[in-house]
Amino acid sequence: MSLLTKIHQHAEHIFSEITEIRRHIHQYPELSFQEFKTSEYIQHQLKKHNILFTAGIVKTGIVAVIEGKQPNKKTILLRADMDALPIEEKNNVSYASVNAGVMHACGHDGHTAIGMGVAQILTQRRNQLPGRVKLVFQPAEELTSGARAMIKDGVLNDPTPAAAFGLHLWSRLPLNQVIVQS
Repeated sequence: MSLLTKIHQHAEHIFSEITEIRRHIHQYPELSFQEFKTSEYIQHQLKKHNILFTAGIVKTGIVAVIEGKQPNKKTILLRADMDALPIEEKNNVSYASVNAGVMHACGHDGHTAIGMGVAQILTQRRNQLPGRVKLVFQPAEELTSGARAMIKDGVLNDPTPAAAFGLHLWSRLPLNQVIVQS
């Protein structure tokens, strides 16, 4: 069985857990630089899966490093943003925002949940991972200052990534399509 098939199977296995993580984060959104409960929740999830991390970067940011079989090879950085927007949610779903006037309207709940899923999968496959993966849970993307603040606090150091990737959920994109931009 190929590694890609194994990863797909693992993703299917944890799908309901990642869905619950996303819904929890969606239900309890926090504005930029106020992601304290979100950060605590992410830390709890990382601990639950024995993933080592550093918290408190720019108050609420988190960095987890997953070391593969040759950790001194290249490091890849994967970023997930955590903050919500000052928007009143009007959706009628069981996991709608309970914080008046604050909503995950831009998909950051999904970004964070995907980051947690990737962390779980990579941790289970670390013996097949050349190098390291640095997972960054970033505050204040909506203010466009969270990344700069984390960089100033040294998120790109020790280890320094060879490349960094982020994602954006975009509902106008057809199902099963990916757009890559540099």
